[in-house]
Amino acid sequence: MRVLVLGGGGREHALCYVISKSSKLTKLYCIPGNGGISEIAEIPEGISLNDFEKIKEFCLKEKIDLVIPGPEEPLVKGIRDYLSEVGIRVFGPDKYGALLEGSKAFAKKIMKKAGVPTAQFEVFNNYDEALKFIREKGAPIVVKADGLCAGKGVFVCKTLEEAEEALNKIFIEKIFGEAGSKVVIEECLEGEEASYIVITDGENFKALPTSQDHKRLLDNDEGPNTGGMGAYSPAPLVNETLRKKIEEKVISPVLRVMKEEGHPYEGFLYAGLMISEGVPYVLEFNCRLGDPEAQAILPRIENDFLEVVEKALEGNLKDYELKETSKACVCVVMASKGYPGSYEKGKVITGLDKVKEMEDVIVFHAGTKKEGDKFLTNGGRVLGVTALGKTIPEAIERAYQAVSRIHFEGAHYRKDIGKKALKYL
Repeated sequence: MRVLVLGGGGREHALCYVISKSSKLTKLYCIPGNGGISEIAEIPEGISLNDFEKIKEFCLKEKIDLVIPGPEEPLVKGIRDYLSEVGIRVFGPDKYGALLEGSKAFAKKIMKKAGVPTAQFEVFNNYDEALKFIREKGAPIVVKADGLCAGKGVFVCKTLEEAEEALNKIFIEKIFGEAGSKVVIEECLEGEEASYIVITDGENFKALPTSQDHKRLLDNDEGPNTGGMGAYSPAPLVNETLRKKIEEKVISPVLRVMKEEGHPYEGFLYAGLMISEGVPYVLEFNCRLGDPEAQAILPRIENDFLEVVEKALEGNLKDYELKETSKACVCVVMASKGYPGSYEKGKVITGLDKVKEMEDVIVFHAGTKKEGDKFLTNGGRVLGVTALGKTIPEAIERAYQAVSRIHFEGAHYRKDIGKKALKYL
């Protein structure tokens, strides 16, 4: 099977990593890729992630059997619809299904129709009305830009001043452009967050290993929101009772409604949850694997990954057994100085060769590029240093041992990834 992965982050490196091990693979490509991906996949030059016409031409020329988009943007812009017209298989939802991530207001509408537990909310496309609403409701309150904002469009506001500032950034300063033309304002839920990701054929689904992300930049969940500073799997918070509730109250109803809407949802469906008093409330849906959750989840899947995707594309997931290793996995993100704000690029990364010698450690590249035999920083999140261990504490220790061997100027990482899991052990 000739496969093209779309994307150039840590999630896409993890996808390429598991696909490269498949017995079904004959050739692997990645657009636009990164320094690490270039070692296991061919990266065509001169094609950008959202140039659908060039991607289509490449797929036809290279006889690509399957396209797997990693990030949300191509899916929200309709890559599946576009390539399907010329018979190219794409694993992911159509443009309508991807609206579950592309529009928070749309996702809320679907949740309401499906009876999915979620925070009480209102939608506004007017600054003055939104301002009046938050002043009536008070803080804490959550303000979300409606569209895609690279994981940075959610403001959890502890004070009224913070909420007013969030509205000002979205509506007046227009920091998210068109993605901020509408806002969703919702109650602030208390509890513990968890990620629940399934792979679905539109009707049946299989849950991937559970995981928990760490969104905030600094230890103890302080500092600004980021795309994610680390993750671990499994998440002990999600026990069998909770898993059943999530599948019955969240996943199944949403898939049913999407099918009723005439757009059966196929691909990865990610539910970002707040677990409050044993109830799984949906904070957001994503139409793809999480990043960095993918880096902690994919190494734990024992099946041939292309076989799993094929079963989903064929509608044959119902009787398929998805197997996961008993080992735990921890991913620690090393980021550039200044992230999630402005940061410098081009810093030399050292120590990767030392980490290669370590057992059960994989370094997934995100913002890197390769020049000769050197790797340089080329993004905000640079590396996802990932380790497996018999237990979560063992995986944590191994991951941080690996982190200590890697250096680049201004490297920043959290020191407490996985710590939340320890209270359950």
